[in-house]
Amino acid sequence: MAFRRFGKSLLYGLPLGITFLDCVGYVARVDGTSMQPALNPIADERDYVFLLRWGLHSSAVERGDIISLTSPKDPAQKIIKRVVGMQGDVVSTLGYKHEIVRVPDGHCWVEGDHTGHSLDSNTFGPVALGLMSARAVAIVWPPERWRLLKNELPRRRRPVQVAKTSYYN
Repeated sequence: MAFRRFGKSLLYGLPLGITFLDCVGYVARVDGTSMQPALNPIADERDYVFLLRWGLHSSAVERGDIISLTSPKDPAQKIIKRVVGMQGDVVSTLGYKHEIVRVPDGHCWVEGDHTGHSLDSNTFGPVALGLMSARAVAIVWPPERWRLLKNELPRRRRPVQVAKTSYYN
């Protein structure tokens, strides 16, 4: 009888769980120092964040959001960065091959908060919006760091010119 109940729970719970992870969101560990001090402020400790997939490719993504995306350099790797510019924006770069870049349609400009310690758009250029997989909304572990992640963009990293029309504004 217990096996039958377990089987029934698994039969209903597994598809619901997979649907939740695929459509709503999931928890992921953040490795590295590229997002310090917002994430992993202490070098030997790791933050776990809730990554929201719901509404990712709509008006939910804005400048200042922290997003998870597939690395343009290594498709097997997921990276987490802050959105600095959206399509049509003009951004000043930090060591990219051009000092000023207009973000092409269908792309965004992403950077790590720890300037100089991050492989980001300053290394590989604008990122296709299709590479975004989720938006980080909260730190869920460790308990002393529980908090919602603010949409904040340092003044020195704001776009030089913001696009007048953008699908993601």
